[in-house]
Amino acid sequence: MSFVKIDEKSDFSYHNLPYGVFSTPENPRHRIGVAIGDQILDLSVIKSLFRGPVLSNHQDVFDQPTLNAFMGLGYEAWREARRSLQQLLSANETTLRDDVSLRSRAFFHKSSAIMHLPAEIGDYTDFYSSRDHATNVGIMFRGKENALMPNWLRLPVGYHGRASSIVVSGTPIRRPSGQMRPDQCNETQRLRNTHLSDECHFAFFVGGGNRLGEPIPIQRAHQHIFGMVLMNDWSARDIQAWEYVPLGPFLGKNFGTTISPWVVPMEALLPFAEPNTVQDPKPLPYLCHDDAFTFNINLFVSVKGEAMKEAATICKSNFKYMYWTMKQQLAHHTVNGCNVRPGDLLASGTISGPDPDSFGSMLELSWKGSKTVDLGEGETRTFLKDGDEVTLTGGNHDTTFLSSLQTLLQTEPLQKP
Repeated sequence: MSFVKIDEKSDFSYHNLPYGVFSTPENPRHRIGVAIGDQILDLSVIKSLFRGPVLSNHQDVFDQPTLNAFMGLGYEAWREARRSLQQLLSANETTLRDDVSLRSRAFFHKSSAIMHLPAEIGDYTDFYSSRDHATNVGIMFRGKENALMPNWLRLPVGYHGRASSIVVSGTPIRRPSGQMRPDQCNETQRLRNTHLSDECHFAFFVGGGNRLGEPIPIQRAHQHIFGMVLMNDWSARDIQAWEYVPLGPFLGKNFGTTISPWVVPMEALLPFAEPNTVQDPKPLPYLCHDDAFTFNINLFVSVKGEAMKEAATICKSNFKYMYWTMKQQLAHHTVNGCNVRPGDLLASGTISGPDPDSFGSMLELSWKGSKTVDLGEGETRTFLKDGDEVTLTGGNHDTTFLSSLQTLLQTEPLQKP
């Protein structure tokens, strides 16, 4: 379907076409690219080929070092760009296919690229939208009787995270220090974190924003959701357990959050939309929508210790397990008039399923450190060790579509303060 040769096992099919920001050793300028097969198409080189009614007057957005300006053009611009790219990359279109000089300037091999954060992230919000995850954590910290707080089934619970410490896949994460009160001690102590956990998330970038004081209605929320990335929201659970009352996560979360470099547009994911979870009690009208916006996307988490030859898969989950949809998250975020802007990032929260092998965090897999997770090769974990590499992948295969994201993460020791 494309003149670009694409291996059948490639994460980046003609039907995916994710956006990212890259540079090369020969040209350190950050520029916007689209991944297809093992190639990156540099949109700054072909910007003049975007000749639709919206983009013909805004070709300069593809000269920018981030996706923010392009995302800010809105829903019709994103759809037009995708149609144009699929046309330009199709097997029967000669514009790129037969122009050897243009192709030599526009295409780069992925192995030669350095990936960067795809957007300037102004604000970051993390939700808590998996019922299985919320129940598991509630049982651990409050007992079965109080597993879900009274508000959880009424609204998408969330908190504002730290945008400045969001990094792109491959950036080392250092183990944090913070204040904790060990169970066996009544005195507060400053200690090095020992309960470091991964958290398997999806996150979406806001495209067009809204004015302060004007909520985004749920019927139009999809027009403000640009695309999705995988996320690992690193968590220092022993720090968080002591500090989170009464205002929630702080030092236990803000030391680092990692996202994958490629943003998969929502149009590429629509073939995997499924009917939404039946919500009981029924939410208030501003949170109700009937169109399918729950996505069947398989997720895998693996860990590779420094002494291990192969990574071990520790989690097999699915994005369809979410209780609250992205449309509900965005509608709730803005119902009070809060303004969101292009490049804001909203995360799903840990994605856990009903079975133990679908639990999306080391905290759950080890049940707060009371069980060991077998990695093979004589390695076990209750929480992550220095030097562990954590890989998150997500995708589905069928005859016409593949969506896959990957992020490689590593913890490094941090000198004690």
